[in-house]
Amino acid sequence: MPAPDGRFAPSPTGTLHLGNLRTALLAWLFARSQDARFLVRMEDLDRGRVRERFYDEQLRDLAALGLDWDGPVVRQSERVALYDDAIAALRAQGLVYECWCTRAEIREAASAPHGDLPEGFYPGTCLRLSAAEREARRATGRPPALRVRAGAATVGLEDRIAGPVRGVVDDFVVRRNDGAYAYNLAVVVDDADQGVGEVVRGADLLDSTPRQLWFGARLGLPAPRHAHVPLVVGPDGARLAKRHGAVTLADRAARGESVDDVRAMLAASVGLAEPGERPTPAELVERFHPRLLAAAERAA
Repeated sequence: MPAPDGRFAPSPTGTLHLGNLRTALLAWLFARSQDARFLVRMEDLDRGRVRERFYDEQLRDLAALGLDWDGPVVRQSERVALYDDAIAALRAQGLVYECWCTRAEIREAASAPHGDLPEGFYPGTCLRLSAAEREARRATGRPPALRVRAGAATVGLEDRIAGPVRGVVDDFVVRRNDGAYAYNLAVVVDDADQGVGEVVRGADLLDSTPRQLWFGARLGLPAPRHAHVPLVVGPDGARLAKRHGAVTLADRAARGESVDDVRAMLAASVGLAEPGERPTPAELVERFHPRLLAAAERAA
């Protein structure tokens, strides 16, 4: 197994809210409690939504919460050559194909039953095109996306929080038709290149993990361990968002709450602090163990 080095990889498209910060805190605790490295990577491939001011703002919020990291902060936008190499490796194995489907066509195709694929998965429409049909689509000048040829493979893992998970892998996109690399490609390449051995992230990303493990195996990369931690939800039970009110460190400061107060609240929400306690980051490291988090999730 790779060393349990961890990471937090936000997208600099907005201010980190309490849900992001709790995930960051937990990822940091997983790493530091095992004397492992903790890295920060900016997932900034969606250039239309990225804003420069959020790079520094997000790092300031992490530091204010008491989270430190090892080495320089990496930007995905500066690592495109690695993603090019990954596509080349897939091509060499015959594992990518062009896809011209529109979003509407994908929705229509994915809503129909397709044997081994769950509803909503891409059924390989463009994989079945004849050579003449492919040439006709190329002649339109509309750039294609690139999809992997996964063959409805089934991939399993043992998540440290969710337990055993199995998923069917569809022919997912690895490069969009605008040339941008997809999350499921970039995250696997980056984690392997940076030596990340334990991926700690929100439970909303659990469904994508079989895809990433399949992809990493095709490239001969070591598989990291995974821990998908519970999301913070608002009073309405929905995933925390700006509409829920005071959800950022700045919002909380405006209400008179210190960073220590916020850290204590986040720690208490996963059973790492008692009401009224204000544990330091070092104290949280001393009392943290993944079993406690898993037990708290089962009891929720």
